[in-house]
Amino acid sequence: MPDPSLVRLRIALTAFFALDGFVFAGWVVRIPAVKEQTHASAGALGLALLGVSAGAVVTMTLTGRLCRRYGSHPVTVVCAVLLSLSVALPPLTHSAPALGAVLLVFGAAYGGINVAFNSAAVDLVAALRRPVMPTFHAAFSLGGMAGAGLGGLVAGHLSPTRHLLSLTLIGLLVTAVAGRTLLRITPPAPPPPGLTRPGERDTRRLDGRTRATVLVLGLIALCTAYGEGAMADWGALHLTQDLAASPGVAAVGYSCFALAMTVGRLTGTTLLERLGRTRTIVAGGCVGAVGMLLGCLAPTVWAALLGFAVTGLGLANLFPVAVERAGALAGPSGVATASTLGYGGMLLGPPAIGFMAEWLSLRAALTSVAVLAAVAAAIGFATRRSAYE
Repeated sequence: MPDPSLVRLRIALTAFFALDGFVFAGWVVRIPAVKEQTHASAGALGLALLGVSAGAVVTMTLTGRLCRRYGSHPVTVVCAVLLSLSVALPPLTHSAPALGAVLLVFGAAYGGINVAFNSAAVDLVAALRRPVMPTFHAAFSLGGMAGAGLGGLVAGHLSPTRHLLSLTLIGLLVTAVAGRTLLRITPPAPPPPGLTRPGERDTRRLDGRTRATVLVLGLIALCTAYGEGAMADWGALHLTQDLAASPGVAAVGYSCFALAMTVGRLTGTTLLERLGRTRTIVAGGCVGAVGMLLGCLAPTVWAALLGFAVTGLGLANLFPVAVERAGALAGPSGVATASTLGYGGMLLGPPAIGFMAEWLSLRAALTSVAVLAAVAAAIGFATRRSAYE
């Protein structure tokens, strides 16, 4: 029977993961309206949106240090407050430079909370001695789907200002409730040295070999997030451009991918308990590669949709496993390193696909997702002794 305080802590962390996905997706669906409000060109909007990325990447490294000094629980709460407040700022701007400035703040809060609550989750996984990390990321996915769905429903009825302000109020309410639990519960101490079952903290000294292992785990996160970014930005275009799908059917493409990824994460704990980390990484990478090859090379829309779903199932647990293991090896610094590389992969995916599509074709460009999924599987197999055991 698990400690009741650990159960409450798990619920609170799950709420923060879901809130993060909910708030971010709510902002994303209002980007077109904010673009119109600021009268920004496509190029100016692209530069403004880089503020999210720049703020996130810079803050991720800093947050690792803050978590070591003040603890992951207080940092999570502070970042959640900043995230909730900053999401209301974009519709208050009236120029692209001003939008970029407030998105820098929003991105900083987004990057900070991702490192902080992943660090807290790593400690909880070690205390529970069960590989439950995928369930937290499933909550993020579910929150994102809820945020996007709600945003679509209210887009025609609420202005961006009112919609995003409502996200602020929801975010502050969730933070007040879940944050109270987080601040009252002391982060669980790591288990004694020598424990190596899945989900338990490895207490090796942070030497050069450990740092190299964390970087390798970050590369796995990068390969996975590359596919997520590519699917979000280019999947629908592939269906319409290469397979003549209607806009409605094309919109289902990313939904198939996202829903399958959520299902994969919800079942990730069972999968990890049965297969272990190495087999989960290798099998997931291989399944993701096969699914993406089907998705981008299939001659029919429905076969491509099936391929997108299989890709989501394959990639679902690679990022959570990589981040959890990096945190187990190196604490918040490991989480920061893996998260930064993973986020970099998500940023790299869409423009890389675009450049390759110009040189070759969109079909050929999307095969890079399959290639990197296979690379993740190969890395997982090659480093099975040092990284996962």
